[in-house]
Amino acid sequence: MKLHTLAAIALLGFAAAGQQQPTPARPYSDYAQRPEASQPQYDVIVEHAIVTTRDGVKLSTDIYRPARNGVAVESKFPVILERTPYGKQTARAWAPYFVPRGYVGVIQDIRGRYESEGHWLPMRDDPNDGYDTAKWIGEQPWCNGKIGTVGTSYPGGTQHALAIANPPYLAAMVPTDAMSDVGRFGIRHDGAFELRWVNWIFNIGGPAGSHESQDPATKAAIDEAGKHVSDYVKGLPLRPGLTPLKLLPDYESWLIEAERHSNYDDYWKNFGTSVIDHVAEYKDIPVYHVGGWYDSWDAMTSNLNYATLARTKHNQRLIMGPWTHGGQTRSNAGDADFGADAAIDFNAFRLRWFDHWLKNIDNRIEADAPVRIFVMGGGDAHKTPEGRLFVGGRWRDEHEWPLARTRYTPWYLHPDGVLSPEKPSAASELPSVYVFDPRNPVPTLGGGISSENCNRAADPKCVDLMPRGAVDQRCRPDYWACNGDSRPLSARNDILVFQSAPLEQDMEVTGPLVVKLWISSTAPDTDFTAKLIDVYPPNRDFPAGIDLNVNDGITRARYRNSLARPELMERGGIYPVTVELYPTSLVFKKGHRIRLDISSSNFPRFDVNPNTNELLGQNRRWAIAENAVYHDAQHPSHIILPVIPAQ
Repeated sequence: MKLHTLAAIALLGFAAAGQQQPTPARPYSDYAQRPEASQPQYDVIVEHAIVTTRDGVKLSTDIYRPARNGVAVESKFPVILERTPYGKQTARAWAPYFVPRGYVGVIQDIRGRYESEGHWLPMRDDPNDGYDTAKWIGEQPWCNGKIGTVGTSYPGGTQHALAIANPPYLAAMVPTDAMSDVGRFGIRHDGAFELRWVNWIFNIGGPAGSHESQDPATKAAIDEAGKHVSDYVKGLPLRPGLTPLKLLPDYESWLIEAERHSNYDDYWKNFGTSVIDHVAEYKDIPVYHVGGWYDSWDAMTSNLNYATLARTKHNQRLIMGPWTHGGQTRSNAGDADFGADAAIDFNAFRLRWFDHWLKNIDNRIEADAPVRIFVMGGGDAHKTPEGRLFVGGRWRDEHEWPLARTRYTPWYLHPDGVLSPEKPSAASELPSVYVFDPRNPVPTLGGGISSENCNRAADPKCVDLMPRGAVDQRCRPDYWACNGDSRPLSARNDILVFQSAPLEQDMEVTGPLVVKLWISSTAPDTDFTAKLIDVYPPNRDFPAGIDLNVNDGITRARYRNSLARPELMERGGIYPVTVELYPTSLVFKKGHRIRLDISSSNFPRFDVNPNTNELLGQNRRWAIAENAVYHDAQHPSHIILPVIPAQ
């Protein structure tokens, strides 16, 4: 079996042992009121500039400068930079906060987007373009020689690309929910393709920011296509020139390429943001990695990047909240509410980091614990006024990631649907077999998802492609992927459900989640999915109980041994496979059950395997597969839970 990333770091015992420390509620949220913090003292004016790259492409750039009485202050200031595909107006979320406090804000349209020249190709040009931009900034009379960076999601990825380029003047970063290591997780996921990128092209990147969409007729055609993105994902694979995406040649070309390029090779390793493949080049600067347990990138890549970089780089920090993508200022995720302390003042959080590293202010940030996590759970499960389940939770400081005191505990699958720490003893048992029909996939209900939103500017009544976050695992007839079904997912015959007895005491699970299965299939290639679920018992507010997803993962069987070298299966062969779920931090409360669902699809989060031996992304056929999971003494399928001992 292939050695997996974050799980491998955990098993190698990375980082020195440490004990958790008491953590203030809402980390750093009071910093702006502290006497040492930079205080507002300037007005703001905006200037426009063009940065010309080494190959002559002109990048449109806005500069937010400290001013008084409408005139820029002629002095040197530290600079905060964001390079974005979402339009320079995104600086309005942070520039009016930082610039009055004595920073220059720089916001730039990346190549091929909005007002910048060139062709858009995700991240390929961002290391060089970022380097050229940083060098230009550092040579300006208003720069004090120090640049910090901000940005969430794709702009988080441009920060990693910049650090890999190792430019001058770059002094500190706060990559948030950052696009990174996309050939492993984020675009491809252990061989599967993440379909949120189809929605990103149809409803986000295509109709807003592409050069072609500046033509009203083209924009109208793409807007109309975006209203029907669910039909396009149901009808995959896409083929060149046969959909309205032919009006956006760069976007169509890349999407089809990403759909088809499944092997993990130099295409993904040199994507531009692959941190773990370019650690040696990555600039040794202070980086605060920000992510959420229900985020599409950072539940995996922030943990992975922090754990990797912290081994050789200095002043690396990690914070993980109970957030969905970009949700740092919210206290809820999907159907779950985690309490008011879960939300943070994100600008104050970043101000403390930049005050220290860009202004040399002694605010004791170096004395902080390197890891800060929100441990979900512990709430009383009442229904909030907004109709959400109160999950609760608390912040906690740690000294390493994964946690050194973790007890990696296997919980085994048993043929009667039981999940328990007892290892199977029978020498041989019949496996659990289910029929996987790719034309009737298991619908996605929550998880680490982004880019799922529809284009409400074109259609205010549109429906998102899929729900994100913590979601009750019951289908709803108004959700298109459920096909009119209203049953809980546990009632489907193509899902194997294994669950524990009610817990006799609280159990904290914090860290990487790994499922090891022994499987067979009648197909030469198929998928295996795993989803960890917290089963809440019935209460007055939720008389049917709640089945709340914790995290999930998928593995394409042809990549069971190597992401670089696919191997098809033989009918009747028994194979070990590993499914790496996104990590988490959660207390399973006394009386709850731990549940593990095993199946072969999670749609439309991931593309559906056609169960044929055709080239991925180019299939014309579909086949029903009989998939089996073994759970006997010779094939003890299990999930490894990172259990934290009670203090």
